[in-house]
Amino acid sequence: MPKRHYAVLRLSILIVSAILLTSCNMLTRLSELKSGPQVSAIANPTARPKYRPVSMPMPMPKNIVRKANSLWRPGARAFFRDQRASDVGDILTVKLSIEDSAALANKTTGARDDTEDGDVTNLLGLELEFTKVLPEGLNPATALSLGTSRATSGNGAIDRSEKLEITLAAIITQILPNGNFVIFARQELKVNFELREVLVTGVIRPEDINSDNEIWHSKIAEMRVAYGGRGTISDLQQPRYGTRMIDIIFPF
Repeated sequence: MPKRHYAVLRLSILIVSAILLTSCNMLTRLSELKSGPQVSAIANPTARPKYRPVSMPMPMPKNIVRKANSLWRPGARAFFRDQRASDVGDILTVKLSIEDSAALANKTTGARDDTEDGDVTNLLGLELEFTKVLPEGLNPATALSLGTSRATSGNGAIDRSEKLEITLAAIITQILPNGNFVIFARQELKVNFELREVLVTGVIRPEDINSDNEIWHSKIAEMRVAYGGRGTISDLQQPRYGTRMIDIIFPF
């Protein structure tokens, strides 16, 4: 097969591969061309494809001695039953008020010069043979000379500011052996052709839930917050697949 046919075949394979990589997302976007992204149906959080039960280090179990004729139960958090979330499936309110800023500046400059000279006065008698072979002869006093020079310079700066205020309802998906709750919150908001999605997960203590059945983000351990969306505006803000692929592959 001629080389030209090989080149055409390779180009065809690359084009087909690029089409296959983008076909799934392309079909989804074409289906949403008229009405935009669709709000997903309400579903069990533990039935999500990427759901994983949480495993945390637990304290040693304690032997609770029950006392007869006593209204107080050892280990109880309250005398009367409260209406705050306390079991799997219960709902509580998560309040996020995050305001973060950071400013960093780094500058690095380095320079290094090395020079080494050496003479070869005796090399098993071979220095005479080198003199015969080399056009200009061999001078033992300047037979070896090495030199290196290196310089580096780098600058970096970070100036970042973030502010996020969200209030949304979460559901208890798991109760850990020590009594802590694993919560999951998800909220979708569709405005015109743009769908915004908020995800919040983490581990909380029951005693950190206030009397209004609310908990602040500062009381959530292992908190994960995802705020994003998809739609017309998100598509305009993202570079095309070909551009991102070139940025990953191109080495310079």
